Amino acid sequence: VQLQASGGGLVQAGDSLKLSCKFSGRIFSSYTVGWFRQAPGEEREFVSSIAWHGSATRYGDSFKGRFNTSRDNDINMAYLQMSSLRPDDTAVYICAAVRATDAGLGETVADYDYWGQGTQVTVSS
Repeated sequence: VQLQASGGGLVQAGDSLKLSCKFSGRIFSSYTVGWFRQAPGEEREFVSSIAWHGSATRYGDSFKGRFNTSRDNDINMAYLQMSSLRPDDTAVYICAAVRATDAGLGETVADYDYWGQGTQVTVSS
């Protein structure tokens, strides 16, 4: 399995940004996808997860109501729509995947087997 996040960049506080995660190597619809972020000197933080069918999602408390995750199984893509961005949202955003039979909507690093490289999001004040 290979994952590649993209779509990051430099934005201003209050802006929106949509990240993409391209999945390859296996049948995408068999995998749960998670989004995490990691700021310098910080541990990797759970952002969201989405079930293989796309109808169930989970969010970290800091992201409920601001972020929305989705997926398109026809083109092997997952997305993270971020709105009302704040300077403390600055981090590398990373997508991850795990076979849907192995975990529910995992919230920890240990719940995922495959990781992408991440994309930098910088929010200026």
